[in-house]
Amino acid sequence: MGIYERYLALRLRRHTESPPERVAVVITERDLLTPSGYDTLESFFEWAFEFDAAQVLVYVSVLDTEAIPALKRGLDEMWTPREMTVVTPESQPGATPTAPISVNVGLGGTREFTAAVETLAEQAAAGALCPATLKEADIEAALAVPPEPDLMIKTGEERLADFMIWQSVYSELYFTDVNWQRFRKRDYLRALAEYKDRQRRFGE
Repeated sequence: MGIYERYLALRLRRHTESPPERVAVVITERDLLTPSGYDTLESFFEWAFEFDAAQVLVYVSVLDTEAIPALKRGLDEMWTPREMTVVTPESQPGATPTAPISVNVGLGGTREFTAAVETLAEQAAAGALCPATLKEADIEAALAVPPEPDLMIKTGEERLADFMIWQSVYSELYFTDVNWQRFRKRDYLRALAEYKDRQRRFGE
């Protein structure tokens, strides 16, 4: 770790605010399929847990759905510091993963939310759910991706993909123009530092 990274790490350790418990990063299939893409992801996992994240969420935006099997194979072959689950468009609704690392490959938020609504409609039709007493927890239980991230990082460009449209409503968003291939520990620490400097309002 270089001098600047040591400075950032010390600043974070001395900060009075708590670090994010759930950290999400949004990347693309192109990011992951570059020679250093998986290596950067492995490093990202290590940085997150080193600085007290309880859960790491990754969304891989996919334009070519035929790339999903190759991406999943690459993820399955990765070394990870904690247990990892991989969610794809074929994943069953309501099978919310609870592993410390959850990677979403190509399952957009619109499709995920639509599937959750369909599941709830089927439960209501079967008499297992009363629409009049529907709660947020019922919707969240039907989603395929874990609960809301505290911090969501987007690399490369300042726009969000179709990811966690329900879960990220109160997340703190951090955009960096650093491409995924060049994303380093110092870039992650900068994101944490900005997160700690913010005052979260949760929609207020």
